[in-house]
Amino acid sequence: MAIEKNELRRVMGHFATGVTVITSIRSSGEIHGLTANAFTSVSLIPPLLLVCIDKKAESYPCFDESKIFTVNVLASDQEALSRRFAVTGGDKFEGVSYKIGANGAPILDGALAFLECKVTQKIDGGDHTIYVGEIEQAETKTTEGKPLLFFRGGYRELGD
Repeated sequence: MAIEKNELRRVMGHFATGVTVITSIRSSGEIHGLTANAFTSVSLIPPLLLVCIDKKAESYPCFDESKIFTVNVLASDQEALSRRFAVTGGDKFEGVSYKIGANGAPILDGALAFLECKVTQKIDGGDHTIYVGEIEQAETKTTEGKPLLFFRGGYRELGD
């Protein structure tokens, strides 16, 4: 018998993760973004990473339409930004400082790093789709700062 979803969420919450905002663009040109911690490196040669996107997410269609996305790795002082992009509805970019990257997706100011990707593979993953992206450009935005972490259902920071 499969584990119940709330119990799985509780158990998986014991694995600390970084927090990202994944940005993309609709074919209409409308920019979108969502908070995600389901992100990991896949390969160095070729440079690949993956993100897992909930099929019910408002920005879900962007990935198939544009075939691009950018991973913005959030800093510890960007919890409010993470919360903003974690909810459905509204203009998430209103009042948010960003620039449009080479691939057309937003790069958020203040992020520790960003990785611009083109979708190379799409894999069904239950209620999520796993998008494998080839990293076309990546940069650390700052050498200072700590990452925003998520652990046991809450935001955390690295200790000194």
